[in-house]
Amino acid sequence: MNLFTHFTALIHAALGQLVAAGTLPEGLSLANVTVEPPRDAAHGDLATNAAMVLAKPAGTNPRVLAEALVAVLRTQPGIIAADVAGPGFINLKLADSVWHDQLSAMLGAGGDYGRSTVGQAKRINVEYVSANPTGPMHMGHCRGAVVGDALAGLLAFAGWDVTKEYYINDAGGQVDTLARSAHLRYREALGETITIPEGLYPGDYLVPVGQALATEFGDRYRDAPESDWLVLFRTRTVALMMVRIRADLALLGIVQDVYFSEAGLGGRVQEALDTLTAKGLIYQGELEKPKGETSDDWEPRPQTLFRSTQFGDDQDRAMQKSNGSWTYFAGDVAYHWDKLARDYDALVNIFGADHAGYVKRVTAAVKALSDGRVPLDIKIVNLVKLLRAGEPVKMSKRSGNFVTLDEVVEEVGKDVVRFVMLTKRPESPMDFDFAHVVEQSRENPVFYVQYAHARIASLGRKVVEAGLALPEPDLALLDADELGVVKMAANFPRIVEQAAEAREPHRIAFYLGDLAAAFHSQWNAGNDDAARRFVLADRPDLTAARLAMARAVGQVIRNGLAVIGVAAAEELH
Repeated sequence: MNLFTHFTALIHAALGQLVAAGTLPEGLSLANVTVEPPRDAAHGDLATNAAMVLAKPAGTNPRVLAEALVAVLRTQPGIIAADVAGPGFINLKLADSVWHDQLSAMLGAGGDYGRSTVGQAKRINVEYVSANPTGPMHMGHCRGAVVGDALAGLLAFAGWDVTKEYYINDAGGQVDTLARSAHLRYREALGETITIPEGLYPGDYLVPVGQALATEFGDRYRDAPESDWLVLFRTRTVALMMVRIRADLALLGIVQDVYFSEAGLGGRVQEALDTLTAKGLIYQGELEKPKGETSDDWEPRPQTLFRSTQFGDDQDRAMQKSNGSWTYFAGDVAYHWDKLARDYDALVNIFGADHAGYVKRVTAAVKALSDGRVPLDIKIVNLVKLLRAGEPVKMSKRSGNFVTLDEVVEEVGKDVVRFVMLTKRPESPMDFDFAHVVEQSRENPVFYVQYAHARIASLGRKVVEAGLALPEPDLALLDADELGVVKMAANFPRIVEQAAEAREPHRIAFYLGDLAAAFHSQWNAGNDDAARRFVLADRPDLTAARLAMARAVGQVIRNGLAVIGVAAAEELH
């Protein structure tokens, strides 16, 4: 049960009564009417801006309208007080029975509590990671992988039909370099002593690739000219690297539905170009000199250009070079043309900070190709700085001296990695300190949330140890502070819908931190006052009520963690 959806409907019905009474005109849009917790809990349980947003189109004073709406709301079940605040905001106080019902709903719905149908089963494609298959996954890829996967989980929980996709960048010069690097390792596997020249990938991760190639081909290509083996080795090496990349992602609990090959675009580039041409969006022209280029550095040349400025871009973009080859952007356009052909209702891309400059041009292409029908939301994920006890951990993919994802997961665990990656907004830089993320302290948000769930799990054991036979919980025994925790837990369905709408899975992690803090506060109150402990040997009735509250909070924590792909801890050592 979504409390906020319920009371939004109730307020809409009350507004309908005002329309029927002639207080409000017919046909007013209620789209901007909100129901949410007030900023200050002392003001009530819910607040609505209904009078503020409807007064002007209704041609009336906000406070006058608020007074009329409050008169109706005071008669509604579950509302024990309704008051006008300021220029026309309305605060509502709900009966305790409403929160008792919410607590029962949490326990009754179990793993489905908070699940929503707001996505209406619409089809959405979430593309994330999409790293070049030139090496194993490292921490430079990790944050985008987690943000994308958590977003996919969130959207699915909110009722979307989600496809998780990885775009394999297996075309262009970097995969030719990969093939040449693998050929050196292939010769090494055949017994040759090699020296890796500047410009090739030196990492040891290609040693097993070379061994696999030697096993498959023997010495057939050891001394053969590059033209004989380059395409073959490129295909084989990319395939072998993708096996490892999938295994690395699996360590984070990530399994994508579609792995789309850039090399497999084929005629899609020409199809996309033809489609844009038919729309009058392709022309032959010369781009303006880029900022910072001198006259000596810049030579204008005719190119095939896409009119991306018609769709919000800073400048038109080249699709084809003067020599007839496609630009990198043309491949992006073709790839999104393929996505659109698969009939998605919405697209999401997770880009690294180094691709922030591509946002406007790719968004423009999708608008043009879909005639604005399919929205594309691009989320930028910033860099992660690796630290160990405050000291930087250096990494360089070119030299092969980098921290791989599997090493990090082995050291601190999947759940720690996933949760930490969501403890800041993705566009903000992040420090990942190996020492801090495993600290058992309040300052570590991963531990703090997991500890709350472990404490809740321990309560059942404490009841057994105390030999208590508990009655059915009488939720009326819960006091205002305990109901305050229930109120925060009841906010979960609203957080899910808002986070899904904003495409921001970190909101779930932030919320879980707040809920855990509220629960810990109740637990710690029992350390100061024995009467406030959850398990009281002489009060099985109060124990039953408090355990029901704790179990409900534990269920919400489990559900929230599951949405972002993190397991809930039963015990911490």
